[in-house]
Amino acid sequence: MELYKISADKAKEKLIYGNEKYISSKELTCDVSREKLLHFSENGQQPYAIIITCSDSRVIPEMIFSAEIGDLFVIRVAGNVIDSHQLGSIEYAVEHLGTSLVVVLGHNHCGAVDAAMNHEPDGYIKYITDEIIDAIGDEKNEFNACCLNVKHSCKIIEHSLQIQKDEQEYGLKVLGAIYHLETGKVEFL
Repeated sequence: MELYKISADKAKEKLIYGNEKYISSKELTCDVSREKLLHFSENGQQPYAIIITCSDSRVIPEMIFSAEIGDLFVIRVAGNVIDSHQLGSIEYAVEHLGTSLVVVLGHNHCGAVDAAMNHEPDGYIKYITDEIIDAIGDEKNEFNACCLNVKHSCKIIEHSLQIQKDEQEYGLKVLGAIYHLETGKVEFL
């Protein structure tokens, strides 16, 4: 398998084009034929972008970017926060699958951000909201808080020594973006 076939800039272009297609479509289709499934079963995957996004059921990266099977390496966690599990998944996709673009995709009206801003959760969700509180500080505007949270996750990724090495060696890029639930538009930060 030849790694890094698509540059980070070309991958971003594909995401922007796919999002424009999504916004202008009333229906999307994806080839899930037996032949397509067999192809990926036999040949593995070569995703052109890694998308770290919220677990929110309204945020579906494959649809938002009009992607096909094998196009995106998607990591989902409430609030699109980053810990060692997500970093390990990112490193895997970069080093073993040749992916050159990482996008942290937040969204407006995020329940995890709202929980961090307006509630005092307990249990395991507190691990998520504590991370978001670190990211947003005392920000009161929900949209601004979502943007700050995305930027914080990007910084955590950027601080990974392996990611820094991959940026220098392979041209890896880490970008933040916000998905607007009302319009379907992805805004790169």
